[in-house]
Amino acid sequence: MTAFCRYRESSGKIRFALYQCDAPEWVGKVCPLAELTDAETEEKLAENNDIFSWSAERIAGLAQPEASQWIDAPSNLLPPVGDPEKVICIGLNYLDHAIETGSEPPELPVVFSKFNSSLIGHGESIVLPSLSEKVDYEAELVVVIGKTARHVSKDDAMDYVFGFTAGHDVSARDWQKGRPGGQWLLGKTFDTFAPVGPAMVTKQQFGDGGNASVKMYLGDELVQSSTTAQLIFDIPTLVSHLSGFVTLRPGDLIFTGTPPGVGVARNPPRFLVDGDQCTVEIEGIGRLTNPCRDEVKD
Repeated sequence: MTAFCRYRESSGKIRFALYQCDAPEWVGKVCPLAELTDAETEEKLAENNDIFSWSAERIAGLAQPEASQWIDAPSNLLPPVGDPEKVICIGLNYLDHAIETGSEPPELPVVFSKFNSSLIGHGESIVLPSLSEKVDYEAELVVVIGKTARHVSKDDAMDYVFGFTAGHDVSARDWQKGRPGGQWLLGKTFDTFAPVGPAMVTKQQFGDGGNASVKMYLGDELVQSSTTAQLIFDIPTLVSHLSGFVTLRPGDLIFTGTPPGVGVARNPPRFLVDGDQCTVEIEGIGRLTNPCRDEVKD
């Protein structure tokens, strides 16, 4: 599997590495790209998202690391894409999730966004803001755009996808729906409300994302489980639709929607609390795990 991750060394240097982590142990290993190429190439990959200029053939031509070149992954990773221009999200995109919320399946994709300041990587803490009492979890498959896309057809849409990662669309329900006008943006974009990772996997390795298993665990409890076969609007449809409104650029992220089992739909509701540990599991990508902690104001 060709998967890429980013992490920061204790010196502050950002590394760009191959990543592997397999069930059932889920122990992450990394091989910095400098081991397979050179330091200058890796630096460009780490700092400038240069991986999106690489062809599929160049990626496939990377040497396979020797056993000695794999090292234990650090406990914290950076988001696999550095500073994406856009973080776009799709709401109510699983049929079974729309049903559980009592909503009619939408006729067009429900689109909102998050600011880049909401992005965190694997292992980093989700901060539960003092302004919210109803913070909810949402496991999602995330599309990583690989080429500039504008007005692309559904048939051609996958040509503009680099690959996929796992994402967690953390949501403050009391702001998303409980404030005048429905504050979707504010409810979705608190700092730390968009964990992504642990790595991004190329579409050549992962496939088209049309039937991917998406799960969420709170601690050891499985609270969400479905597949992207339940998507109302599939990935080519989303990429094509969005490209009609905005120019999608390499590194842009598209959160594709969440399965049923969210906290607000439970009886009684189950919202995140200090000490919770959230794990998004997507077969073929790995596990994105983030602890939760209450906000501490200075």
